[in-house]
Amino acid sequence: MPGAVKADQTLDCKGLLCPLPVIRTKQAIDKMTIGQVLEMLSTDPGSVADMAAWSRRTGHELLDQRTENGLFQFYIRKTK
Repeated sequence: MPGAVKADQTLDCKGLLCPLPVIRTKQAIDKMTIGQVLEMLSTDPGSVADMAAWSRRTGHELLDQRTENGLFQFYIRKTK
């Protein structure tokens, strides 16, 4: 599935537990321009629910979420 979503920036949150992946994602998104896509990598299973809730709350678009061998990948588009 490589190339399905192109990220403008990758944020490595592997090894971090809630709420750090969400906090770091917010900080990274804040520095990006509207329309850019952030790829966030996490090893925290709780980040699946956290990122879904965060994107609903903030209005940023969760384009894709993948799980492979304990690695969670999220693709978020900055919308505002």
